[in-house]
Amino acid sequence: MPIYYYWGEDDFAMNRAIALIKEDKIDSNWVQFNYEKINGDKEDNIKQALMEVMTPPFGNGDRLVWLNNTTICQTCSEELLSILKNTLQQIPETSHLLFTSRKKPDARIKSTKLINQYTQIKEFSLIPIWQTDILIKRVEETAQEKNIKLTPPAIQTLATCVGNDSRLLWQELDKLALYQGDNPQPISQETVNALVNVSNQNSLQLAQAILKQDTGKALQLAQELINLNEPALRIVATLVGQFRTWAMVKTIIESGEKDEKKIATQADVGNPKRIYFLKKEVSHISAQKLQSTLPILLNLELSLKRGEIPLNALQKAIIQLTNL
Repeated sequence: MPIYYYWGEDDFAMNRAIALIKEDKIDSNWVQFNYEKINGDKEDNIKQALMEVMTPPFGNGDRLVWLNNTTICQTCSEELLSILKNTLQQIPETSHLLFTSRKKPDARIKSTKLINQYTQIKEFSLIPIWQTDILIKRVEETAQEKNIKLTPPAIQTLATCVGNDSRLLWQELDKLALYQGDNPQPISQETVNALVNVSNQNSLQLAQAILKQDTGKALQLAQELINLNEPALRIVATLVGQFRTWAMVKTIIESGEKDEKKIATQADVGNPKRIYFLKKEVSHISAQKLQSTLPILLNLELSLKRGEIPLNALQKAIIQLTNL
């Protein structure tokens, strides 16, 4: 009676894991009888799923009941908790129960503790884009899974290009697999540069170049982003988000706060460990200068929405920003 609890915001990675369960447990000829997906945001739906999973499968294969977007590990009445406890103890060996949620289970409540007794809760959170070593490791593991050989520089470049977008990583590796074919030689960095699409991670590189006042590199990155059809408004959204975070962190530091957890809370940074890196990034620039970037970026967004040529608008804003 396998029971699964998957949570996190990486929908693509989670859906791949769910697809593997379906493929492994359900006979394709009996899917319509033995597979049920139920929205798990209402108590009545959760009760329905718990009744469904007690039904033996029809024909060949096993039964899978999927409670999607469930709230059972955030809130659970005593009545539902009692039903859950009885069900988890009696699920047939040929039935499988899957809970999924974007939210982390609340370890303090009884339902989470109960589910933890019967299954291993698996996390599918997006990797923070600043954790480059973990992003590189994920590229290595996914490439190995797809039996694609890449040189170390190619792996690093691919990790930079796709960032934490696991769907894009999968798509780009499919493309590289077609290119590689039966060639035993690992794919080079030059090939990755030529074939791989750009993503949000490159917009963050643009933000870093602007922060360092490297006008030449920033203009080059902007040109490359536009050439690769990256939407200009998406580039601006990334820049606004990054400079807003930098400005808030530096302002709080200049106010005298040293506790990284408190800085993270006030700056709306999810992971306090990231504060160490953010502090290093803004060590050479004042909060006042960082705050002065935001009106420029908002004017850039307005210019784009009014129809200005994207590259021209970006170039003018980059020159303004790097000369603050």
